[in-house]
Amino acid sequence: MTVFFANAAVKILLPPEAQKAEATLRRLGFGKLCDNAILSLNRAAESAAAQAKPIFIDAIKQMTIQDALNILTGNKDAATQYFRRATTIALTAKFKPVIHTSLSTAGAANIYGQLATQYNRIPFTFNKINPDLDDYVTARCIDGLFYEIALEELNIRQNLSARTTPLLQKVFGYFDKRKQ
Repeated sequence: MTVFFANAAVKILLPPEAQKAEATLRRLGFGKLCDNAILSLNRAAESAAAQAKPIFIDAIKQMTIQDALNILTGNKDAATQYFRRATTIALTAKFKPVIHTSLSTAGAANIYGQLATQYNRIPFTFNKINPDLDDYVTARCIDGLFYEIALEELNIRQNLSARTTPLLQKVFGYFDKRKQ
């Protein structure tokens, strides 16, 4: 399972338009509210990411020989790019309702709504915050997932010990020899 909250590289923060509001709210004593909102965003993404496996398996089953050759002979992130192209639409469709439910159940939509409402009530705030989080968290979740996939792909390409299955050893070993 992908962990978002504890991993600074993929941790989902408040949307960029809300970060100024977050700073203001923290100064006004609403730090716990901000922390709860951020934690809820990440827990929703973690719940959604747990649903990804069948989508990736489907992408592997539909992979052509040309796709596989492009991955093996392509750039260091060729597999990641293949999976991004082959799965993003399905991941979005699968993740968005899970994230919506998780944000609602955990109270994150309510917490973020409160955060946005509190900020929008502050006098002289001109850039009001949109309290809808589903699209934002879904996109950040998918970005975080592909960040993790890219790291793993690079590890497999560079480290023999990361090739943990006989198939990975055979395939990458063959192409390593051909590159020499």
